[in-house]
Amino acid sequence: MTSLARRMNPSLTSGAPGVLATTCVAFGLGLGIPGTAFAVPGAARTAPAAAAAKTPAVAAAKAPTAAAKRAPASAEAKAKAPAAEFPAASLIIEFNASAEDIGVQFFVDAEEWQTVRILDPSGKEVFRSTARGRLLDQGGGTELFLESVEPELGEVPLDEFFETFPEGTYTFLGRTPDGERLSSTVEFTHVIPAGPEVVLPVGSSEECTENVPIPAVIAWNDVTTTIDDSPLEVDRYEVIVENDESNFDVHMAPGADTQITVPGEFLSPGAEYNFEVLAIEASGNQTITEGCFVTAE
Repeated sequence: MTSLARRMNPSLTSGAPGVLATTCVAFGLGLGIPGTAFAVPGAARTAPAAAAAKTPAVAAAKAPTAAAKRAPASAEAKAKAPAAEFPAASLIIEFNASAEDIGVQFFVDAEEWQTVRILDPSGKEVFRSTARGRLLDQGGGTELFLESVEPELGEVPLDEFFETFPEGTYTFLGRTPDGERLSSTVEFTHVIPAGPEVVLPVGSSEECTENVPIPAVIAWNDVTTTIDDSPLEVDRYEVIVENDESNFDVHMAPGADTQITVPGEFLSPGAEYNFEVLAIEASGNQTITEGCFVTAE
C-alpha cells in the first residue's frame, strides 16, 4: 500500500622481524574491519649497544614522528568510542482503511553506513542490512527506506499484527565502513487513526467520480478517533493526487482546513486521477483513505 507518490578473524603475520603484519578485527555486529600493525625493526645484534644508541635510525625509532602523532584513531578505538546517533530513524504503521491492509515502514539516515540492524523491545532482531561489494567500495549506504508486505486484515488480523510488532522501544544499530558505531531508539505505538471520511469528490467506492470541475476540491471530515474508537487528535494530514502525467502531494500543517484545492495546472480535462487522504498521528502512524475521479471535459 505504498503511497502513490511514493524508504573469521585470523591474524595474518609474518614470522620475520621488521615485516608488516596485517590483522582483521571482528566487532560485535560481525563486521571485518581491516587494520594494520607494524613490527618495529630491531637493532643489528652484532652492533655494540653504545654504537646502536648513537645511530640516527634507532633514535628515530624511539621518537614518534609528527605523522604518527596525526595518525587517525584505530578501528578498535572507534569501536570502543560512544555510538553516534543516526541523524534520522523512524518506525511506523501504515493502515489502508479502503483496502483494509496493514504493514510497517521504517526509515534511517546516516552520512554513511555499512550495516543497519533493528531490534524489537525484547532485543530480538527484526531487520538487518549490510552493504557489500561495489556499494561498500562506494562508501556504503546513506538513506534507507523500506516497507513491509501489507496483508489484508482478513489474512492477518490486528491482534496477530500487533503480536508480530509489539509496542515499545525499538533500537536501531549501525556501523560505518571505518568502524564507528551508530545507535538510536524510537518509540513504536499501536495508535492508528481512523480513516478520513472523504466528502468531496462524492462517488461510489467502486467507481471514480465523473465530471469533477477544474480546479478540483478534495474535502474530508476531521479524524477524531483511532480505528478502535479511542479519542485521538490527528497531528497532520497529507493529500496525494496523481496519474501517469502529474503528481500533486501536499502536507498540511496541524490545524489546517480539512479540504484542499488541486490547481488547474496539475489537471487535464477528461483525465482520470487517483488520490489519497492520509491522517497522521503524533508518532507517525498513518491511515489512508483512497479514491479516484475524472475531470470534466
